[in-house]
Amino acid sequence: MKLLRHGLPGQEKPGALDAAGQVRDLSLLVADFTPEWLSPEKLGALAAIDLARMPLVPAGTRLGVPVAGIRQFVAIGLNYRKHAQEAGMEIPKEPVVFNKALTSIAGPNDDITLPPGSEAGDWEIELAFVIGTLARQVPVERALLHVAGYCLANDVSERDWQIKRGGQWGKGKSFDGFGPIGPWLVTADELPDPQAIPLELRVNGELRQRSNTSDMIFGVAEVVSHLSQFMTLLPGDVVITGTPEGVGLGMKPNPVFLRRGDVMALSAGPLGTQTQRVV
Repeated sequence: MKLLRHGLPGQEKPGALDAAGQVRDLSLLVADFTPEWLSPEKLGALAAIDLARMPLVPAGTRLGVPVAGIRQFVAIGLNYRKHAQEAGMEIPKEPVVFNKALTSIAGPNDDITLPPGSEAGDWEIELAFVIGTLARQVPVERALLHVAGYCLANDVSERDWQIKRGGQWGKGKSFDGFGPIGPWLVTADELPDPQAIPLELRVNGELRQRSNTSDMIFGVAEVVSHLSQFMTLLPGDVVITGTPEGVGLGMKPNPVFLRRGDVMALSAGPLGTQTQRVV
């Protein structure tokens, strides 16, 4: 299934995308897609719903983050071979882990507000996954059993805050709205191989990033297993898995950064599309 949430910020209702690509409202059956609804049993119950009998959501209705009640927002850095090369950094021997603030999470098409004085805003298209069952010290071969599904994400970054202000990367990645997720959650049963997803990002129509999750250094299963060795992953937790080459910071001979009025357009095959205007 493709699960989503629709409505104004703070007023989102649960829904799903039907076979014809229409948004259906599920609020008569489900209060919201909170973490407990991400278990295999609950997802199985959702899959049994006849979406054709559910009310249609008016076209143009805002889509929010597909999952409510997120408790941890974890990110992986330098996880694509060519991106590590463009950054001039060695291939990591273990996943590079940092956190984004929960307050950075936004809907897939919400505006991106640059912080005052920002001169180094940047884009990062990424595969996100959402945990469905508690994961603690899980082996790689069982790791994907803990994943409820997958989403498209943009790890928006302010490079001056990330690099020049001292401290961890989260400083440049946690501004409000810097974590668009969605438009929907593709449940894991519909996406058995997360390492074969095309990724493409354009800025003002110009291609900036084009890659595939097959270029990831550490695949989703390895990331889940690694994280679970030193932290407990909870149902509803979101993990974004790194970006491919083509970020503004890595452009030669000079970096190119976001300016107010720019439009980012992201696409990722079955994970759908995002469009964000920079304001």
